[in-house]
Amino acid sequence: MKAAQERALRRGIVETSLEMERLGINQGTSGNVSARLGEGFLITPSGVPARELREEGIVWLPLDVDDDAEVLHVKRPSSEWRIHRDILRARHEMHAVVHTHSTAATAMAIHGRDIPALHYMVAAAGGDSIRCAPYALFGTQLLSDHALKALQDRRACLLAHHGVVALGDDLARAVWLAHEVEVLARQYLLACQLGPPPLLSDVQMEEVLERFKTYGRPRHAER
Repeated sequence: MKAAQERALRRGIVETSLEMERLGINQGTSGNVSARLGEGFLITPSGVPARELREEGIVWLPLDVDDDAEVLHVKRPSSEWRIHRDILRARHEMHAVVHTHSTAATAMAIHGRDIPALHYMVAAAGGDSIRCAPYALFGTQLLSDHALKALQDRRACLLAHHGVVALGDDLARAVWLAHEVEVLARQYLLACQLGPPPLLSDVQMEEVLERFKTYGRPRHAER
């Protein structure tokens, strides 16, 4: 059973990486994907384009992996393994993490902008905004620390001058949310061309968040 589950997750990570490219929220070797497995997690390798990924090349790391672990030098996981490790350790209800460099969301992140409550679907990320974490060098513990703070009570955040992190209780929901963040960022940038966009109030967003508790899976919500 465990072997079958691992095979399915490895296949799912490869398919998710290809889906991210198909959706236009990732390209080349940018971004990465992980999924919880037992006392560790599976993660995409470093520097391998989505179309060249193979199930056997997906790297398994223990949740207690640290900078001195030999597996990091032998298997060469994504440089952002710290973000995936720290999120999966801190957020037991989450089982998948995706990181993208999607265009519109990254444009907002370059300006260090949160995505505000311009549309009720902002609540899909768990709150009344999608926060932007401060800049830190890619692949560092500081970047992971910033991301974890921005993700407090949220399922997605931006990374300044970098991209997007989105979480899900499975791979499909994580990639759905990453794409939704990109759609919201694009809507915000378009709306700004007409002037500062009006935002939903705190009360209105509280109503949406309450509705989402019983609405079912947010990925099936009508836009």
